[in-house]
Amino acid sequence: MLGLTTYLQQAQTGIWDVRASFLPAIYIDGVNLAGGIAALLPPQPVDAEIASRVLDGLDGLIITGGRDVDPAVYGQQPHPATDEATADNRQRDAFEFALVDGAIRRGMPVLGICRGAQVINVALGGTLHQHLPDVIGHTHHQQGNAVFSTSAVRTVPGTRLASLIGESSDAQCYHHQAIDRLGDRLIVSAQDSDGVIEAVEIPSENFVLAVQWHPEERLDDLRLFAAVVEAAAAYATEKVAPGGRSDGGTPHASGGPTHPEGRGTTRGRVRA
Repeated sequence: MLGLTTYLQQAQTGIWDVRASFLPAIYIDGVNLAGGIAALLPPQPVDAEIASRVLDGLDGLIITGGRDVDPAVYGQQPHPATDEATADNRQRDAFEFALVDGAIRRGMPVLGICRGAQVINVALGGTLHQHLPDVIGHTHHQQGNAVFSTSAVRTVPGTRLASLIGESSDAQCYHHQAIDRLGDRLIVSAQDSDGVIEAVEIPSENFVLAVQWHPEERLDDLRLFAAVVEAAAAYATEKVAPGGRSDGGTPHASGGPTHPEGRGTTRGRVRA
C-alpha cells in the first residue's frame, strides 16, 4: 500500500468549481501497473502524531508533483515567478514535510516526483533555485502550456538510481525550479547537460529516492514505480515479522515498541 500526496486547490468538474484535493490518475496508474495499491493522502492539518497515524497504514510514500514550495520555509523571499504561498499551499507543504519526516525516521520507502524531490530536499534542510531561467538562461525545463520537454539525464555511477535506470535516460520535465543546496545526507544521483540536479537520494539500505522529472508520463517505463513498490513490499514484510520495525519505525532486537521523544517536523533534523 503506497500513499500518494495530492493537490489542494480550486478545481472545476462539470458544473462545479470548488476547492478540492485531487491527483492526476496517471500517478495511480503507475503504482497499479507496477503491482502496488495506491491510497490518496489529501493535505490537512498535521502534527507528528497525525503523520505517524497516517504512515501506520502505509508501506511506502510517494510525494507527487504540484505547486512551488513556500520559499520562506528555506529562508528566502519569493521570486516573482514563484507560486503564491496561499494557505492551501502552505498546508500542503506542512503535511508533506511531516510525512517525509515520519517516513524517513521509520525507514519507510519514499519516492519524490518533481515537486516531491524539492519537498524532500527542503525537509532535510536544503534550498531551491526558485527560477531556473535566471540560473541557466533558458526555459527548456518548463516551456509552458502543459507541454512536457524531454531532457537527457545522466546518472551518477554507484547510486541506487544508476542501478535502476542505467547510465542515462530521457526524462519528461516540467519544472522551473530545482534543487540548489543539498539537504542533509542527500547525494546527487543524476544531472542534465546544464548541470541541473535531476535526482537525489539518501545512500543507505532504506529507499529514499527523488527525481525532478515525471516518470508517470512514461508508463512504458515502470522501473521507478516498480522499484518503490518492491521496496514497499519488503518493508511490509519486515513490519509484520518478529523483531521487525517498531511503531517509531526503527528496527530493534526485542520486537517491542519504541517511543522516541521530541521528533517533530523541523526541517534539516530528519534522521534515517
